[in-house]
Amino acid sequence: FAQDRPLVEALRREGGGAYEERVGAFGQVLGGEPLEWGRLANEHPPQLRTHDRYGERIDEIDFHPAWHSLLRLGLEAQVQSLPWVDEKTGAHVARAALFMLLGQVEAGVGCPLSMTFASVPALRVQPDLADEWIPRLTSGDALCGMAMTERQGGSDVRANETTARRSGETWELDGNKWFCSAPMSDVFLVLAQAPGGLSCFLVERPQPGFRIERLKDKLGNRSNASAEIRLEGAEARLVGEEGLGIRTIIEMVVHTRLDCVLGSTALMRRAVAEATHHAAHRAAFGRLLVDQPLMANVLADLCVESEAATLTALRLGRAFDEGDHAFRRLATAVAKFWICKRTPPLVAEALECLGGNGYVEESQLPRLFRESPLNSIWEGAGNVNALDVLRAVGREPESVAAFLTEVELAAGADARLDRAIVELKDELADTDEVELRARRLVERLALALQGSLLVRYGDPAVADAFCASRLGGGGGVFGTLPRGLELGAIVERHRPQLGG
Repeated sequence: FAQDRPLVEALRREGGGAYEERVGAFGQVLGGEPLEWGRLANEHPPQLRTHDRYGERIDEIDFHPAWHSLLRLGLEAQVQSLPWVDEKTGAHVARAALFMLLGQVEAGVGCPLSMTFASVPALRVQPDLADEWIPRLTSGDALCGMAMTERQGGSDVRANETTARRSGETWELDGNKWFCSAPMSDVFLVLAQAPGGLSCFLVERPQPGFRIERLKDKLGNRSNASAEIRLEGAEARLVGEEGLGIRTIIEMVVHTRLDCVLGSTALMRRAVAEATHHAAHRAAFGRLLVDQPLMANVLADLCVESEAATLTALRLGRAFDEGDHAFRRLATAVAKFWICKRTPPLVAEALECLGGNGYVEESQLPRLFRESPLNSIWEGAGNVNALDVLRAVGREPESVAAFLTEVELAAGADARLDRAIVELKDELADTDEVELRARRLVERLALALQGSLLVRYGDPAVADAFCASRLGGGGGVFGTLPRGLELGAIVERHRPQLGG
């Protein structure tokens, strides 16, 4: 934590200063043995045991002890609960920093921690279930998963075919879920078609009607379990009103989308730390890599991207702390699209900074690279988020007003940013073929927000480099920063200072 200057500064600035000692202590713990736990948890992914030795169905998932150790660290740090159990100012910001630190060590425990955290606001619409389950979830005694996606619909959850029928005081669910997140959890929020329409249900596990069919063989995130499940008369309880399932579960999705931003920002930081540290100690052609102009350009460009993501992530945390629904509505969707999209190319470039060594598993960069596309897919892939931005722009003008108010706090500080804001407003006013242009609009929104945050709060050299490259028509790959920037200072700001 102490080596990540943008994160330290953002924690203090965005209202989480009261937690700095706690966050710093967590960072120190993570810098030791947990680094090895992350490797072990990925080399020994979870295994599904459907039956015991007597042939009885059990559907148990076995994890490596290292995964359990990492999860326990997250639970003890209250990554799953901090803003819900601590009323001090800045709890969301502090929790964001904790999540990002843990994500640099291993992302596989982030899913159950995130789902459990995000389930709380969704459960609050059903007081009896909230009273029963929120204390268990926030204390770490139980985990919550989610099962929305079905094979035939994917992101189009209104096409779901899982059915729900009343059975006395409860409901029974029948159907298949193509992706179930954190299937080892104790309870799940599930969407199903009730007579009154698509509804949200709470389903407990274990029970005979909840069957895990198989675990997904994923590109990355291999220490974490994701499953296909079958519900056969599974007992469930309604959460919220019948027919309003999307409205109910969207509160959970809003918070998990925030965690997608945090997780991608964490991957960026770990990749930048690995690349800058390597370049500061590796010599080639008679001098250190970090002292060679082209490598310095690449590294500085990566650092700029990482700092922009960090400032955005913790500014979002403050919006959640303040209950600023108008700003967070649009800003979260914008950041989820942009930061998660920028992560894979950044990690790939950081890997290349290590040359052939970066392509070898021992460097840890291959694991980061496999992980890097995930957050752009989870909780709505890129197009889903871009279209969600269009919905917010079209239906919630207060969110656009709040977003522009935030961006314009930097008005007059940099001519390049001022020009970008004017162009953004022109883009927002143009309604012709807007769906075709959705990604371009989201990109403009993201760059304007990041530029504004950096100009106001970032390191001046980083802010200058960002505006010169992202707002001034820069290149399409990392390492194309223009002349006249303080590349060395930017890299030193982001390089871990570990005895030289």
